[in-house]
Amino acid sequence: MKLVFASANLHKVREASEILGGDFEVLSAAEAGVTEDIPETGDSFRANSLQKAKFIHERTGMDCFADDSGLEVEILGGQPGIYTARYGGPARRAEDNIAKLLREMSRREFEASIMREFEIRTPHATRRARFRTSVTLILNGETIFFDGTMEGRIARIPSGTGGFGYDPVFIADAYPDVTVAQLPEDTKNAISHRGNALRAMAKYLKERNL
Repeated sequence: MKLVFASANLHKVREASEILGGDFEVLSAAEAGVTEDIPETGDSFRANSLQKAKFIHERTGMDCFADDSGLEVEILGGQPGIYTARYGGPARRAEDNIAKLLREMSRREFEASIMREFEIRTPHATRRARFRTSVTLILNGETIFFDGTMEGRIARIPSGTGGFGYDPVFIADAYPDVTVAQLPEDTKNAISHRGNALRAMAKYLKERNL
């Protein structure tokens, strides 16, 4: 089955193709003839995912899917959230995003320690975090949503060269001794937020014999 992935991120397109398996041919937006910037101006992961899927479907008429994913860090009140990809600036460079994330977390931890020193009640500083994704599938004009999460915590320094984005500083609960960037790609895909959502989508499609 041929599906267009509403993404220009080749890392994500390859990851999606590997997760979905040989029953599906995953095309990037460019391979489907869409070279315009895909908008994402929604106020939630689901809203952005739906906006991107509609954008591709309106221009190609093909069955397609889109995802919007992000990192939610407890000590930052759920940030960077929908701004995950551009947290460190408009260039969307992973190293800038990670640097700002670690800087902001250190600042919040320092503030929390000062408040505790003066016996000011404050929530316990925690490095708990989660990746969250929302996938929108448009199939024969019908819209279906699939969600996935990966729970974990943020490391104090980056480690590993695999994956992309924030993987060098995210430690998944399933593998608490290494960052996601230190995991083999197939291991990461087996536990990732996007993997969980895409496997749910693949199951849905196969149950419909599509």
